[in-house]
Amino acid sequence: MITRQARSGDIEAILAIWNPLIRETSVTFTTEEKTQAGVGRDIVTRGEAFLVAEQAGAILGFASFGAFRSGPGYVHTGEHTIILDTRARGRGAGRALMTRLEEVARGQGVHALVAGVSGENTGAIAFHRSIGFSEVGRMPEVGRKFGRWMDLVLLQKLL
Repeated sequence: MITRQARSGDIEAILAIWNPLIRETSVTFTTEEKTQAGVGRDIVTRGEAFLVAEQAGAILGFASFGAFRSGPGYVHTGEHTIILDTRARGRGAGRALMTRLEEVARGQGVHALVAGVSGENTGAIAFHRSIGFSEVGRMPEVGRKFGRWMDLVLLQKLL
């Protein structure tokens, strides 16, 4: 398995992983599916901060980070997203992506990475804890999807 910078040829595979999770799960609170144009824009603007894990030509997942909040006081804090194909979980793809993403973040002067995780996504919370993230906050009932309120768990890692 390799991790590498995402490119435009990866967009369809990224959408095939991401959009079913948006439609069918509470992994993300959004209900708006990602588009080719939107993912393409993110790949271009984030550059080396948008990675994919690939094995035998198949995309297993991706990880990316961007600004945590606007304003100069937050320039050294990034918020990341990591999404894996369900068949890739538990095979080291997530750990490989995050290891490389943290290297990129350090190289860009990022001091802290933040993850905003659905409180229902206990697997993602456990994964983040296993790679050194700490829970720093829980915001009850700030997300809504599938007719129910959901908590947002904030995890952080100082790089």
